[in-house]
Amino acid sequence: MFTGIIEALGQIKAVTNQGTNKTFWISSSISDELKVDQSVSHDGVCLTVEEIKTGKHRVTAINETLKKTCLEGWKPGTQINLERCMQMNGRLDGHIVQGHVDTIAVCIDRKDLDGSWEYRFEFSKAFATLIIEKGSISVNGTSLTIFDITENAFTVAIIPYTYEHTSIGRITVGSVVNIEFDLIGKYVNRTQLLNT
Repeated sequence: MFTGIIEALGQIKAVTNQGTNKTFWISSSISDELKVDQSVSHDGVCLTVEEIKTGKHRVTAINETLKKTCLEGWKPGTQINLERCMQMNGRLDGHIVQGHVDTIAVCIDRKDLDGSWEYRFEFSKAFATLIIEKGSISVNGTSLTIFDITENAFTVAIIPYTYEHTSIGRITVGSVVNIEFDLIGKYVNRTQLLNT
């Protein structure tokens, strides 16, 4: 379980294929503090740490993960958001994020507002019931508030701190991102479906 508050930026150092899986070596300021078998959010995807070397750690994404996320596009040099799992004795500064990506979205607009930024994303209409105005969403693992929603698009506003301390600045029109919808919204939606 995560909060969507990014701890560090990581950089992909190496990518290898093993059957239908992809293995990634990632360097970051927190890699040496990780432990083997620990769950870490990588651009919003919960992956298990398999090995640690000085300043780097290794994770593997299986075929199911690759099909539902944008990890297929990771290559050496790609910057990603990292967050260790939530501690139960701390504050929940973002929102409850599982690290289980629901789908991908595509950036269709990016505006520089001279002090803040707005990004608009388009996603499959199949997920339309899972977003609400001013609700929470995880974009590449970052907890954000959505507005100006339609059945297949939403906008997020980015403050300077988030722009500087996450990988959001590398997103341009056409970029594909990982999306996880709000967990509470998913349970409410499921309950309504069962009661109809």
